[in-house]
Amino acid sequence: MRAKLAGLSFVLFFGVAFTAAQEAAPVGSSTNSPDYTAINCAGFITDKVPDEIRVVSGEQSNPKVTWSHGDYVYINRGRDKGVQVGDRFSIVRPDKDPMDVPWFKWQHKLIKAMGQPYVDVGQLRVVNVQPNTSVAEVGFSCGWVQRGDIVRPFVERPSPPFKDAAAFDHFAPVSGKRVAMVVAGSDYSQLFGKNSIAYVNLGSNQSVRVGDYFRIFRYQGTRAETAPQTKGYQYTMYGFGTAPAKYEWKDLPREIIGEGVVINQGPNASTVLITYSNLEIYAGDYVELE
Repeated sequence: MRAKLAGLSFVLFFGVAFTAAQEAAPVGSSTNSPDYTAINCAGFITDKVPDEIRVVSGEQSNPKVTWSHGDYVYINRGRDKGVQVGDRFSIVRPDKDPMDVPWFKWQHKLIKAMGQPYVDVGQLRVVNVQPNTSVAEVGFSCGWVQRGDIVRPFVERPSPPFKDAAAFDHFAPVSGKRVAMVVAGSDYSQLFGKNSIAYVNLGSNQSVRVGDYFRIFRYQGTRAETAPQTKGYQYTMYGFGTAPAKYEWKDLPREIIGEGVVINQGPNASTVLITYSNLEIYAGDYVELE
């Protein structure tokens, strides 16, 4: 039930965010690579980012509690810090799971080890510079902008090419490369499918790069999830037969359920766009570099 609700919240949130982002997304996105919205609204997990530059207010600040595409906001940097008209910035916000209930046993510890989760909020372009503050237009938005959001110098994110989905190998052998987990997802969804955003606990410190592909798989018989499961389900099911031996998770073939491409990475975490799935993917499923 929690997975369904989390999945629904993901869909509702990104339905709104996608609509807002579409209004300002550059044209010409290729079907052979992730589009501009997918790349720039995916969020990320990294070490703490510098937070000296902030959104401090905006036009119509009395009635407005948030701002969005086309609105003007104020940032706490101006002529004194070298800001110029035309400068571009991105907006991010530290994120925290509002439910704070782990989906699998090690989820909270792994997220903490990966770093601080951040939401991509949008992008700004400076239109007017004052001595100590500047006015910037929200030119691209993934969601709402609010007071206190962190402002960073804009850096263009690459859009890596997609692999041919027809080449997906349902029975691929173990790659022998690094193995990690799908730890969490955008908006803290625990359920994923094609075009979902997932966060994996491998990053640049482990030689992961944008454009790398992760193969997603699971073992039968593990019970790390908090959802109720029948013990020994991989070899016996009451009333429906029993295998002649008790098979552990390591004794049976793994199930390869999907793959995804790295679109952003921090020191110990990667943002992965799921490009193919043949089953529902859950937080706690395993990944390996292809």
